Amino acid sequence: MSAGQRKVIMDVDTGIDDALGIMLAVGSGSCDILGITTVNGNVSMQQATTNTFKILQLIDRTDIPVFAGADAPLVREPRFEHSVHGNDGIGGALTEMQVEQHVQPQAAHEFMIEQIMSHPGEITLILTAPLTNVALAIQQQPEIVANVKEIVIMGGAVNEYGNITPTAEYNMYVDPEAAKQVLNAGFVNLVLVPLDVTRKVLLNNNHLGALNRTAQPEIAVYVGQSTSAYMERYEQRNGVKACAMHDPLAVAAALYPDVISTTLYHVDVETNSNLCDGQTVCDFQNRLGKQPNVQVALTVNHIAFFKIFLESLSNLKATEPVASVELELIENAEQISLK
Repeated sequence: MSAGQRKVIMDVDTGIDDALGIMLAVGSGSCDILGITTVNGNVSMQQATTNTFKILQLIDRTDIPVFAGADAPLVREPRFEHSVHGNDGIGGALTEMQVEQHVQPQAAHEFMIEQIMSHPGEITLILTAPLTNVALAIQQQPEIVANVKEIVIMGGAVNEYGNITPTAEYNMYVDPEAAKQVLNAGFVNLVLVPLDVTRKVLLNNNHLGALNRTAQPEIAVYVGQSTSAYMERYEQRNGVKACAMHDPLAVAAALYPDVISTTLYHVDVETNSNLCDGQTVCDFQNRLGKQPNVQVALTVNHIAFFKIFLESLSNLKATEPVASVELELIENAEQISLK
């Protein structure tokens, strides 16, 4: 690990945007990925694990260990999102790729515990999936709460409508009991990257064009293929042909905190409602009188994000690091309505 690199564990349910988040993290060169843990979410835990191995093979990083985690939420039935991510979770890309899956024998939550307790105050958890694995780790070893450096969660919607129900964001909805445990565990440095900001970073055809000019062909082709159906569905629902970069933004926020601005609030998750299960409740006016527990991202520098994203993906498999993606390309790509 180079000086200044963060020690990171990524927890994923590898769908389209988780895969792009993994690629961003690796291509950035700014973190030491100790391991990737997989969990039930967008697709089954088994499919998420397969997809993770495919992405690592695509980017020549099969040295990163993968740990399988929970195959179901804490108390609920799984809820997959094939209509968004496709039956395979990555939009039908890499269907012909054959991979050897060397899953580590240690369970995901046990790996988290071991690493956090072995490196107190050094580990950043980047969580872009339902929070089941982390909840299990807390239940087994509550001391991790005081020993983790930072947790960055892609999840929730604080001033926005949901993306799976009218009120709930998908990761929170799938396992709200786990989310509630994690948010209320007492982590000192917990950052939430909700739909409020991830819907403001929309990958469009202009970004793909920039990637085609700067990235290795197999990288650019994969990104285009994996996001194609997603972009069409997003256009049908929102009137903009784009792919919301939910998980890549959380990864970027963990590695480059200045890309977002946060405010400290008390945040909880609804677990006992017919209409609102999984809703992220942010107490903006301190009406509950409870201690603030979450740094909530409310604004994002979307141009800075896409510069990070495009440069990181352009570095993958490159013989020399990409010094800079032309800022003009990114600014031109941003001339769309954000919805």
